[in-house]
Amino acid sequence: MIDAVGNPQSLLLLGGTSDIALAIAGKYLAERPIRVVLAARPSERRKAAAEKLRTQGAEVSEVDFDAADIGSHPKMIEQAFSGGDIDVTVVAFGLLGDAEEVWQDHAKAVELATVNYTAAVSVGVALANRLKTQAHGAVIALSSVAGERVRRSNFLYGSTKAGFDGFYLGLGEALKPHGVTVSVVRPGQVRTKMTEGMGKAPLEQTAEQVADIAVDAVRKGKDLVWAPAQFRVVMSILRHVPRPIFRKLPI
Repeated sequence: MIDAVGNPQSLLLLGGTSDIALAIAGKYLAERPIRVVLAARPSERRKAAAEKLRTQGAEVSEVDFDAADIGSHPKMIEQAFSGGDIDVTVVAFGLLGDAEEVWQDHAKAVELATVNYTAAVSVGVALANRLKTQAHGAVIALSSVAGERVRRSNFLYGSTKAGFDGFYLGLGEALKPHGVTVSVVRPGQVRTKMTEGMGKAPLEQTAEQVADIAVDAVRKGKDLVWAPAQFRVVMSILRHVPRPIFRKLPI
C-alpha cells in the first residue's frame, strides 16, 4: 500500500529501460527501499537498469515485455503481479521514429501506432483488471504535449499520443470508484536517449524534472499534469489558434 506520505511499497515499470521510468523509481527509492518489477525486453539495457535500481536499494524482479506482442500482455501482467500487489505502475514505453519517414513507410507507421497506442490500451485493460481486484493503486501514464494538438511536423507520433492520452484519462475515470488513480503526465521534449541528436526545444526538461512532477501528481491525486507546468498555458493558447495560422507556426 502507499503510505501516509505517498511512498509506495511496490512499483511496476512498463518500459523498464525508459529514462523517465527509472528516474521515477529513483525518486521513490530516495525515500525508502521498495520492490520494483522491471518489465522490458531482455537486453543488456534491462540488465543495467536492474542493477542500477539494486544499487539504489530496490528489490528487483524482471519480466519479459514486448509491447508489439499484444497477445502476451495479459500473461505478462499476471506475472508482474505474481509477487504481490503493485502500488504504482508507470506506463513508459513508446516509439518516436523519424517523423518524415514513418508516415511514408507502411510497416514503420503500423509499428509506431501499434506500440504507442494499441499496446498502451492492451496493457491498460489488463492492468485495470488487476488493480480493480486489489482495490488500490496508482498509474502514471506518460503522454506528451504532442497529442494535445497534432502538428504537421510529427503528426503520426502526435496522433498516437492523442489516443493514448484520451484512453488513460478515461481509464482514470473508470477506475476511480475502485480506489485506483491514474495520473496522465504531458511532457514536452525531454532530454533522454530517445531524443538524442535532436536540437534543444523550448521548455525542455530532464528525466529527473519530469519524474518530480509525476511523483507529485500521484501524491496529490492529480488526474493530469504538464511538464513543465507552463505548457498548460502554452497548449491552451495553441488549441485555439485557427488552423490556417497554426499551420504557419514554426513548430
